[in-house]
Amino acid sequence: MYPQSEILFPHRAIRPLSRERGADWQELVNQVASQRDGNEDTLAFSLMMIRLCDCLNCDQSSYKASLGCVTCARRVVGAQKGSDLKLRQTFEQTRREIRQRLVPRPS
Repeated sequence: MYPQSEILFPHRAIRPLSRERGADWQELVNQVASQRDGNEDTLAFSLMMIRLCDCLNCDQSSYKASLGCVTCARRVVGAQKGSDLKLRQTFEQTRREIRQRLVPRPS
């Protein structure tokens, strides 16, 4: 129904977020967007955005879904009251979570 909306935050929606905040945010977005989809950083960034945008509660028939992932994410990032540093810290915490889950478990 909405071709620009996925179920969860997609890799293609990272780069368009670079102009939504200050220099620290732009640096983070550019760093992550330059990496391949599925990389540790892209997974962490996507998970952070899934949480911030509340993607798990997005319904394909909702107004939010009709806007598309990029527009939704832009709105959410722009509305964050914390500093770019706080968002960076949120990303770092999410990356630590990803690292813990990606550690190979002994057989």
